[in-house]
Amino acid sequence: MNKGYAFLSLLLIVILVILTPVITYAQPEINAKSSILIEASTGKVLYENNADEQLPIASVTKVMTMLLIMEALDKGSIKYDDMVTCSEYAASMGGSQVYLEPGEQMSVNDMLKAIAVASGNDAAVAMAEHIAGSETDFVALMNKRAKELGAKNTNFINVNGLDEDNHYSSARDVAIMSAELMKHNGIDKYLTIWMDELRGGEFGLANTNKLVRYYKGANGIKTGSTSKALYCLSAAAKRDGMQLIAVVLAAPTTKDRFNSASRLLDYGFAGWAVKRGDEDENIPKYIKVDKGRFSRVPIGTAGEFSAMVEKGQINLIEKQVDLPSKINAPVTKGQEIGSIEYKLSGKTIGKIAIVVKKDINKISPVIMMWNLFGRCVSFAY
Repeated sequence: MNKGYAFLSLLLIVILVILTPVITYAQPEINAKSSILIEASTGKVLYENNADEQLPIASVTKVMTMLLIMEALDKGSIKYDDMVTCSEYAASMGGSQVYLEPGEQMSVNDMLKAIAVASGNDAAVAMAEHIAGSETDFVALMNKRAKELGAKNTNFINVNGLDEDNHYSSARDVAIMSAELMKHNGIDKYLTIWMDELRGGEFGLANTNKLVRYYKGANGIKTGSTSKALYCLSAAAKRDGMQLIAVVLAAPTTKDRFNSASRLLDYGFAGWAVKRGDEDENIPKYIKVDKGRFSRVPIGTAGEFSAMVEKGQINLIEKQVDLPSKINAPVTKGQEIGSIEYKLSGKTIGKIAIVVKKDINKISPVIMMWNLFGRCVSFAY
């Protein structure tokens, strides 16, 4: 009996070992026409299905609207406490809105709340007019920025995503725009609001993105739904320093979009991790300099290494430092003198330059001779 029990236990362990990777990395079940999962800092695609089809994206359009608002704030062309006046045109928007009246004023801060939390179409147009003078001019900026980001299947006609012919994007493009938006630290406090208020408490806000409340680490981004676009979502979540973005377009129901996005995020967090480099710990702080006014110069790395890898492969990443024992003057700050290469299974997955941090001029012949003379005199004595 004991031998039989031991055999069965061993067999069970073997089966579990064989099946565990399959269970861990099983493809998520997604009920949507188009979807993608990326890690924001590296841009690595972890999952995709029909990610490049041009589709209406409803209010997910406001990802780009908010990106241009945040960039205007960073440039200083607008400020959070600037007052924005609602035009008759902005007030006429249907769909999701915060019911702005013509002539009503709200701060940029409150307008951002209205857009990010309540998906206010009226607030989106009011902000577009405030920044660019008109919605048409703002849309031109949206399309220009999309091209700059490499969004190849996107064309905007309005700033809020209301159904119009020739207004479309793709899951991949939305993910690209979303990742760019998430680079702005200031946006986080708006995208993670669950409930808030406007007009001194007279108007309540509830986030249309339910994952903000229910999904661990959720920090954005934007929902959207129209009769033409069906149910769309750009969902973001961050855990253990890894920022994932899941985009779901044309899901048949609101439940499907949230469930599909949750499954995509679960899949990413279960099987993947971001490996970040400890570059400066792999190299000396200084390197010798020949024929320079100083005998050594401080060095460091230009940038940081990060890569998305399957969790089981993190400890298999190898680092190879290529750095000479000394360099010749002159050298200039930022000059590349070596590198750190990261490899996985023999394949290069990243390379970081090693640079000097200070200018070092070549020593003049006169000073060189004087130093040599000084050494000779010291030796003689």
